Amino acid sequence: MGARIKKLKKIRIHREGTNELFLSALAIIAIFFGLHYLLGIVPAVIVAVILTAAWLMALNFYRCPIRYFNGDTEKMVVAPADGKIVVVEEAEENEYFHDKRLMISIFMSPLNVHANWFPIDGKVKFVKHFDGNYHKAWLPKASEENEHADIMIETPDGQDVLVRQIAGALARRIVTYAKDGEECYIDEHLGFIKLGSRVDVFLPLTSKACVTMNQPTTGDQTVIAKMA
Repeated sequence: MGARIKKLKKIRIHREGTNELFLSALAIIAIFFGLHYLLGIVPAVIVAVILTAAWLMALNFYRCPIRYFNGDTEKMVVAPADGKIVVVEEAEENEYFHDKRLMISIFMSPLNVHANWFPIDGKVKFVKHFDGNYHKAWLPKASEENEHADIMIETPDGQDVLVRQIAGALARRIVTYAKDGEECYIDEHLGFIKLGSRVDVFLPLTSKACVTMNQPTTGDQTVIAKMA
C-alpha cells in the first residue's frame, strides 16, 4: 500500500483508563487518611494495601504498549489483541458474506492488555454497533448474540475482512476508533474493550491460518494468518 502512515501516540497508559486511574488513586488516598483519622493507622494501612493491589490490577489492565510490526505487512494478518486463540475454523458468516469464512477468535482475560489493533492494512468500509447479551466471551454464541461492533475492512487487492469486537460477561463498554471511509494500517489502534472480551476476524477461505487453538497472541505482533 505504499508508505505506511504512522499515527501512534507514545502513551504507556491507555487514554480510556487515565481518568479512572487518577480518580481512583485520589479516592484511595482519601480513604487512607479518613480511616487513619477515625480508626487509627493499622486499619488504614490494611485497607489501603488491599485497595492499592486492586488499583495495580487496573493499571495492568490499562497498559498500552508501544508496538511496531517488524516485517512486510502485505498479505499479513496480525493479532488484533493480546490473549489466546479460542477459535480457528471454517464458519458460516450470514450477516454480511452469506458464505463460509476462516474464523479466528482471540479471547482476552481481565489480565490482558485490552487495546485492539487493526489486523491488516486497508480501508474501513463501515463500522456498525449492535446491542446484545453478555454471555461469556469464549462461548460460540457470543459472536452473534453478545453486544458487538463490526468493522469491515477492504484490503488493497479488494478482499473484505470482518473484525468483530465482542463484549463478554464482564465487559460493558466497547470503544471503536475506526471510522467509515478512512484508511487503516497495522500498528494503529482499532479500539478498546473494557474487561474480559473477545475479537473475531473473518477471512476469505483462501487464507492460511498461522495459529492453533489455545496459542497465546500478542496484539500487533503475532501473525495469525496469511491471505492468498
